Amino acid sequence: MKVTVIGTGYLGATHAACMAELGHQVLGVDTDVKKLERLASGSVPFYEPGLEEILQRNIESGRLSFTDSYAEAAEFGDVHFIGVGTPQKKGEYAADLRYVDSVIETIAPLITRPATIFGKSTVPVGTASRLGQRARELSPAGEALEIAWNPEFLREGFAVQDTLRPDRIVLGVDRNRSGQAEKVAREVYAPILKDGLPFLVTDLATAELVKVSANAFLATKISFINAIAEVCEASGADVSVLADAIGFDARIGRRFLNAGIGFGGGCLPKDIRAFMARAGELGADQALTFLREVDAINMRRRVAMVESAKEFCGGSLLGGRVGVLGAAFKPESDDVRDSPALNIAGQMQLQGAAVTVYDPKAMKNSRALFPTLGYAESAIEACEGADAVLVLTEWDEFRKMLPADLDDVVRRKRIIDGRNCLDPQTWRNAGWAYRGVGRP
Repeated sequence: MKVTVIGTGYLGATHAACMAELGHQVLGVDTDVKKLERLASGSVPFYEPGLEEILQRNIESGRLSFTDSYAEAAEFGDVHFIGVGTPQKKGEYAADLRYVDSVIETIAPLITRPATIFGKSTVPVGTASRLGQRARELSPAGEALEIAWNPEFLREGFAVQDTLRPDRIVLGVDRNRSGQAEKVAREVYAPILKDGLPFLVTDLATAELVKVSANAFLATKISFINAIAEVCEASGADVSVLADAIGFDARIGRRFLNAGIGFGGGCLPKDIRAFMARAGELGADQALTFLREVDAINMRRRVAMVESAKEFCGGSLLGGRVGVLGAAFKPESDDVRDSPALNIAGQMQLQGAAVTVYDPKAMKNSRALFPTLGYAESAIEACEGADAVLVLTEWDEFRKMLPADLDDVVRRKRIIDGRNCLDPQTWRNAGWAYRGVGRP
């Protein structure tokens, strides 16, 4: 099939490359010419394992190309995916839909024949219906232009796998109109549906709510175990053992029950806030008031980590040296949007500490966001002369680190494990003062 993917950021670039990998002819569309030039040369402007190889392979095969022309996109394809960002509005909780709206306003007038637009961006419930009505008003194709919603469920670090081997595909269609959206989607995803992958067809509103509900649940689960960690710290219990114990319950499960410094990134924080804002607009704000506490618990973990570091350094960070290992909001990513690690590093610097950061992949993005922090080219260099070392992103490189690696580098043998990814006894036996999250 001839497919366009509008927006070539994290979601769009991944989806475009993977659609080409499935055998379709794909045209990636964006207004950022420099980004398009880089993608067309086979280079991904962010870190995502395995994506660059797929991008290069499909550019070389001729199945994948890029353009900044919406007219070319409208002429090229009968299937269009929207993969632009929906960031949080400045000063508000609500989602900023200007980029999604702009796509419809720009491409719909150029579509002259029957076509299907699949939204993949995370949007507030009711958006798809509104966009569908607007697209039909603008397009010469009129009623023959369909809007359906096909939410993405990508995990950074596993985006290629989640696109090519997802655990389900959800498609929201307009139940009030007959159309071909389901048939088209089944053809687009035919190579991955043949093995019996769950394919759920819903109304538009349900499809929109599936994504934000999933993110809200994950955020709640993470904040729940972090709240329990606070109780464990007050009582001397061990949250890691506790999580193992309750995780054996099939109703609960162990995944995402990892206490630490909380969640960040470009999705969970802004999505749960937009969910709350939209519920308020619909008159259902009381249904999601618990998400305010989820958000508050998450942000509180950052402050708690700074306080823990201050206590570890004798009650003050002024004049202390701190080595921070990790800057990305999660491992296998260079994404530092709303990163707890960088936020904590910045707070410690404001309290007078000399902070040096190292991350295997996120150094460039970190420098752009927090230029005043110190940066190192290795974990060893980041920890030179440190009064305390903080592990804030659980990269394998840090998980595998041994006390002997840092013994002769640091000024004081103090380590705070902000992700509970180290073995406490190994470090304590080596003469280090170790502190985890929710651990005695």
